[in-house]
Amino acid sequence: MTIDYDRLMNFDIPEISQTYGPEEVARYGLSVGLGQDPMNLRQLAYVGARSDDCRVMPAIVNVLGHPGFWLSDPATGVDAVRIVHGEQGMTIHNTIPLEGTVIAKTRVTGLVDKGEGRGALLYYEKKVRNEGDGALLATCRGTTFLRGDGGFGGPDGPIRQPHRVPDNEPDHVFEAPTRPEQALHYRWNGDPNPLHLDPRIAGKAGFDRPILHGLCSFGCAAHALLAVLCDYEAERFGAMDARFTAHVFPGETLRTEIWKDGSFRTRAVEREIVVIGNGLFRRRS
Repeated sequence: MTIDYDRLMNFDIPEISQTYGPEEVARYGLSVGLGQDPMNLRQLAYVGARSDDCRVMPAIVNVLGHPGFWLSDPATGVDAVRIVHGEQGMTIHNTIPLEGTVIAKTRVTGLVDKGEGRGALLYYEKKVRNEGDGALLATCRGTTFLRGDGGFGGPDGPIRQPHRVPDNEPDHVFEAPTRPEQALHYRWNGDPNPLHLDPRIAGKAGFDRPILHGLCSFGCAAHALLAVLCDYEAERFGAMDARFTAHVFPGETLRTEIWKDGSFRTRAVEREIVVIGNGLFRRRS
């Protein structure tokens, strides 16, 4: 089935209501690497280990109200087997409560046809609101590369240009290991894709073992920014955007290089490869 531009641009992605609490908050924090140092009180506040101080890792908004794998619906016209998560971003508008119910609505915001054999780009955003008062908590945004869907007659732009990190040495470096079983923990945030869990499926996809969820790697980078640029104060965390440039294997060490202007990138140390690039962070005003 070929993409119909107008149909996909106006595709009705169901609104999602999700109730969560301290358990889900702690699970998310643990799944992106917080709490590895049992003596770090600032990290422990994000994993439910302190009765006197309980905080919410801002990047949890990427999994709250997740609409599921909606692009697998045949009505989208997308070759769902060949899609790749290309970019991710988020803006925090208000403090994320420790518990409550959120309403999230995802919509397509742009669609670019790169041409026959070259694929297409789909841009989308998710608004996360507090059900009680309707307050906008966060806006999440992303880009999906539709590798098998170019040449449907859609517009060839505009294409978002990635942020360029400085050429000089970074001002800060934050390094932390991922755990060999980290993908098995992260999947309970709502992403049971077997590519990240089952070595047989990973092998069919061309990997010698399961790879880490892209949003888990993104969360690990968010942890680095929270630590270095916000001193673990969640209310200072404003926005971050980045591009996925390579996969991560659970167990690899991630080194996030950060500049004073908010630029950042993340490397898998063992392979010396950039896995998250073109990053830009902004504090909340």
